[in-house]
Amino acid sequence: MTDQAMTDRTATLPPQVRVTLANGIELDTIDTGPRDAPALIFLHGFPESHRTWRHQIAHLSDRFRCIAPDQRGYRGSSKPQDVASYTPDKLIADVFQLADALGVGEFTILGHDWGGAIAWGVALVGQKAGGPMNGRVTRCVIANAPHPAIFQKLLYTDPVQRAASQYMRAFRDPANDQLVRNHGIAGILMKAIKWERSSAMGVAERDALLADWQDRDACFGMLNWYRASPVDVPPMDAPMSAPAGWTPPSLPPLKIPTLVIWALDDLALPPANIDGLDNIIDDLTLVKVPDCGHFVPWEAPAAVNAAIDAFLARTDG
Repeated sequence: MTDQAMTDRTATLPPQVRVTLANGIELDTIDTGPRDAPALIFLHGFPESHRTWRHQIAHLSDRFRCIAPDQRGYRGSSKPQDVASYTPDKLIADVFQLADALGVGEFTILGHDWGGAIAWGVALVGQKAGGPMNGRVTRCVIANAPHPAIFQKLLYTDPVQRAASQYMRAFRDPANDQLVRNHGIAGILMKAIKWERSSAMGVAERDALLADWQDRDACFGMLNWYRASPVDVPPMDAPMSAPAGWTPPSLPPLKIPTLVIWALDDLALPPANIDGLDNIIDDLTLVKVPDCGHFVPWEAPAAVNAAIDAFLARTDG
């Protein structure tokens, strides 16, 4: 099926189930596919939902157990309003606790955007190479989400990435909170990044997304992902260099098989983010998707499905 055929229809997914984690967070979650099949956990990014992965779930759920939560802060899932509830360690812990609650031992982690940022962390602490989560993460799939060892350096030294990330400063600025209260997340999106619907997004999908954005608690939950992040985004007039004494985060190499899918026309995350990945990932498959913007799972679903199919087949067992 072509991308156009996929994006011209609204993918139908089964109803969500409410899953209560050991930490008390509740996540509305798609859990579909054979229960005895290998598990895939899909993490969405900002400002979407589990439906980021709608075409992949529909494509894979006959062969894999596909689990896709609305992460904390989003839609009907728990939405604590304090910034401290959204630090990366808590978001990573949610994934393992979700697997525990659903009786899943080992799994493949897949993430896009902020979900990809958390997927990097899940893979690093859960990989088989001695991670603290007992080797529960067997494979990793990343779609347009920067590796933490690369992204911060680019923000310090690369003018293209720094300019592309200035919206994060607006998302963190409490001076914009009244704009969010008045107009929802769409208000700050229009101010910070001049957001417009991709032509690949159907009208029904757009209307559903806009409806999701009306929940003000969800709006601030989503923004708290940015506000709790340790990533430093300097202003454009700051020196184009790393601060004195700064060193990249000390992270182990990623040793599990990893697929990185990168849409090359991403305005927020230029291709410089994939430079050097082969030096920090032992088993890297890199698939570049030309003529595609940031939301590659649904902007180019056929290419993404093909890449995931080939990767899962190669790394099976």
